[in-house]
Amino acid sequence: MRSNANKNIIYSIILLLLVAVVYLYRQNQNKPEEEAVELATGKIVLTGSTMGTSYRIVYLDIAERDFKKEIDSVLVDFNQSMSTYIKTSEISQFNQTDTLYFNSGYFLPILEESKTIHEITAGAFDPTVGPLTDLWGFGPEGPQLKDSVNIDNMLQYVNFGLISFDQVKAWKPMNEMHLDFSAIAKGYGVDVIASYLESMGIENMLVEIGGELVARGVNENGELWKVGVNTPSEDNNSEELFGIIALENRGMATSGNYRNYYEVDGLKISHTINPKTGRPVRHNLLSATVLAENCMRADALATAIMVMGKEEAIALQAKSNFEFYLIYSDESGEIKSHASEGIKPYLSFSLN
Repeated sequence: MRSNANKNIIYSIILLLLVAVVYLYRQNQNKPEEEAVELATGKIVLTGSTMGTSYRIVYLDIAERDFKKEIDSVLVDFNQSMSTYIKTSEISQFNQTDTLYFNSGYFLPILEESKTIHEITAGAFDPTVGPLTDLWGFGPEGPQLKDSVNIDNMLQYVNFGLISFDQVKAWKPMNEMHLDFSAIAKGYGVDVIASYLESMGIENMLVEIGGELVARGVNENGELWKVGVNTPSEDNNSEELFGIIALENRGMATSGNYRNYYEVDGLKISHTINPKTGRPVRHNLLSATVLAENCMRADALATAIMVMGKEEAIALQAKSNFEFYLIYSDESGEIKSHASEGIKPYLSFSLN
């Protein structure tokens, strides 16, 4: 009897050991599979320079293809259309003559989107305001306060509604009118690069040019891409975050007045010029972050909102298809925020 009991004990121990061995084997078999999945995401990070700023592109590709050369080529073509610093660009040709016949596929779409945003913002977004921005000292000549006579005279040339175009050309009623797409071009460039990557079969990406972004799909952890919103600060090196936004297949752009300004007799002169008055804006809105269906629209709306101010922006958003996150200072100078309802589920880490 004792012998049988000992045998049963031995068999039980052996069985337990076998179970343990099988468990450990399965665990070890699962580990490489999990690691293989993570490696299979093929996370690619590309950086470079364009439009007087930098770009950063992150995408997932199992084949680990490097598209930097192709992306840089696309951006060169894009600049050849949009850059006012290139004398032979499409926009420079338009500014030098009264009629431009399109020679790229970029000019017509940006005109169409500019017209849409110009209309829904009642002129707060206006790509013909560039000469006034230069007049106030935010062009190549640097800070210099101009007199009201020059400003009032220049206003007659600021009205995007006077720019005409069809499918093949654009024209203007006065040669003095100039176009400047600096408040929308970076966002458009982001969309152009995102479209290129999508055409190459990339489904998950985060494309950023000079702070304007578009997100598609998810990151390497299977989560929505997350982007920080900086706390308004005059310190250009400050990276303190006021909030974090998760982007779900959206374009995002931020515009602000708290860094690009100069002072005259203690008065801050903002780089945001109201196209209607010809003067820098003066209100308590510090920055506007906009989420829209594409980055071109988000970029233009963020600029327009900085012209409009907080109350007008809230009224516009209530009847439009975009979301925003506004940062402003109250009567006592304390920094506050206002988020539209649609952005709240994606917003975190806010100080308010």
